[in-house]
Amino acid sequence: MPKYYEFKVAGFYLYFTSKCIIECMHVHASDEELTESGSAKFFVKADGDSVLQKRGRLNDREINLIRMFIRDHYIEMYQKWAEFSREGFYRGH
Repeated sequence: MPKYYEFKVAGFYLYFTSKCIIECMHVHASDEELTESGSAKFFVKADGDSVLQKRGRLNDREINLIRMFIRDHYIEMYQKWAEFSREGFYRGH
């Protein structure tokens, strides 16, 4: 599973899976196990904002820290995503 970074953000790894690349860009946040069970899922918009699709075990503080991190680093994260997927940013409401 590709990680966006080797370090943790708010205590969680940020990653995606090979089966995820058929969707628009998003970020899973999970603990050591890197499983979707209990992980949060953020869809990323072209302006760096994100939409929380699933909160997993994360609390509000952790979610906010990760959303701020995504907003500050979404371009370099997208470059990593684009190595694996041709899907773009989230275009939802």
